[in-house]
Amino acid sequence: MFNHLSNGRRKKIDATQAIHSLLGKGTVWKGDIHCGANSVRVEGTVEGSIHSEGEVTIAPTGLVKGHIHAKHLIVTGRVEGIFRISECLEIHGTGWVEGEVEVGALVVDEGGTLQGSCARKGSGTKERDGGKARPAEKPRETPAS
Repeated sequence: MFNHLSNGRRKKIDATQAIHSLLGKGTVWKGDIHCGANSVRVEGTVEGSIHSEGEVTIAPTGLVKGHIHAKHLIVTGRVEGIFRISECLEIHGTGWVEGEVEVGALVVDEGGTLQGSCARKGSGTKERDGGKARPAEKPRETPAS
């Protein structure tokens, strides 16, 4: 009934947008969540860590206090802690991210908040120089001809 187009044909559901695990509004989870390549949506509260090789979505009513390791993180609620996102972190208008963030890419919509430190994965001086910061080099002067 709901998966049909007006012409009677079935519409195709995109498997990448499917939610495999849901932590509902009003639910409190204390501990670790491991979901493999499956996606998870948090509408309640998580006090602990979330590990996913897929997408993690924090709904407007969602709150996570702890660590998130994921491929893709979408925040419209609130997250506090340490976050390692291998691909993209999206902070939407109602989203609040507070803590230490390492991302492949970052998208912050108008109204979204990122408070804390943010580093792009693979671009930090710590990774390039073994943890030692280097002073900026002076540009070389080219003799005038």
